[in-house]
Amino acid sequence: MGDMTERLAALEAILFVTESPVPDRELAEVLEIATDEVAELVATLGRRLDDRGSGLVVRRSAGGWRLYTRREVHPFLERFAASPTARRVSNAAMEVLAVVAYRQPVSRAQIAEIRGVDSDSAIRTLERLGLIAEVGRLPTPGNPAVYGTTDLFLEKLGLDTLDDLPPLADHVPPAEVLDALEETFRPDG
Repeated sequence: MGDMTERLAALEAILFVTESPVPDRELAEVLEIATDEVAELVATLGRRLDDRGSGLVVRRSAGGWRLYTRREVHPFLERFAASPTARRVSNAAMEVLAVVAYRQPVSRAQIAEIRGVDSDSAIRTLERLGLIAEVGRLPTPGNPAVYGTTDLFLEKLGLDTLDDLPPLADHVPPAEVLDALEETFRPDG
């Protein structure tokens, strides 16, 4: 391929059409540049997106590069997500996804115990969408399957690794609040 402008245009187009993050090695091969030049080209694309006030940013995720929406446009995307055109995942499936993300590997029984309800339908939906997958079997009677998140999960959340998940402690009330809630709802006995 020719000059820098052509390569930047090609990079942007590739990252726009991809369904999963594209690794450095693959970008280098397609763009006919050295692998160590990819980060510089991606950084240049990122600056150009910033300079033109784009609603997109380029970010590393799940071992490769992809375009994502800029944080400032998220309120508009949230409104769009509530529209009939947008495809949504149920609250139950989102709860199961959170349990799997933070407790993996986790079995169906463990998910049901944490949520307090049967979660089989939500698990099947998340498997069908490719966000979770069976990652092993427990060495207990019946050898139940255990589930974990997939690279697609990382990619959809814009994370490079599971270590990038926000700490769960940031979203859980302190122990004394939980104790007070339990006391409030505990039946007199």
